[in-house]
Amino acid sequence: MYEALESGIFLFGLVGLLQGNSTTFLDIVNKMRPGLTPLYNGGVMLAADSLGSYGSLARFRDVKRLFRVTDKAALACSGDIADYQRDDECGGYTRELNAGALHCWLTRVLYNRRSRFDPLWLECVVAGYKDNEPFLGYVDKIGTAFEAKEVATGFGLHLAVPMIREAREKKPNLTRDDAQKLLKECLKVLYYRDCRAHFKYQLADITPEGVTIHDDINMKKETNWEVANYIK
Repeated sequence: MYEALESGIFLFGLVGLLQGNSTTFLDIVNKMRPGLTPLYNGGVMLAADSLGSYGSLARFRDVKRLFRVTDKAALACSGDIADYQRDDECGGYTRELNAGALHCWLTRVLYNRRSRFDPLWLECVVAGYKDNEPFLGYVDKIGTAFEAKEVATGFGLHLAVPMIREAREKKPNLTRDDAQKLLKECLKVLYYRDCRAHFKYQLADITPEGVTIHDDINMKKETNWEVANYIK
């Protein structure tokens, strides 16, 4: 971090407050972008791209940010990579938690850090099962938390959630295949519209049998940039 500050590379919009040995940043250098999650008939599905940006530079292109916490819960994060890695390390101490308990615990952790003016700069999505029912929850860096049938972070809140809701209105009981196709279409739209999105992504499928995560799915061949010539 200090090497980056000294070299003055990609520091636009970066403001820091130094207090002793701690550093609190009002903007972030290493960022991760949207995560998307809908419920479907029989489970929950999570998707997130694999890009970590250093300012406006697509620096890290293989960031794994979906991970299994227990057989009943998976976690996805957007935000600062270092803070996400801290959450990943904490996952080792939460082996018995279901998705609802994990969501509750994360809410307390993030609100506590915010109250000490040292927030973990994250938006977290918890997916899984609670009392044998599908569960989907969201919590952000200041401890704001809620449950919903569809959740997204970053640009996905504005672009993907309306697409998921529209699909659910047309077909209330989405199948696994429906959910997978829908997430793929949402990620494609985000790749077109968000300059911090990436064509590689992860997909997590959470069912009563457990959590399955598929890595390094590539949609680059399915995109078409010819339309860019008509946009001025």
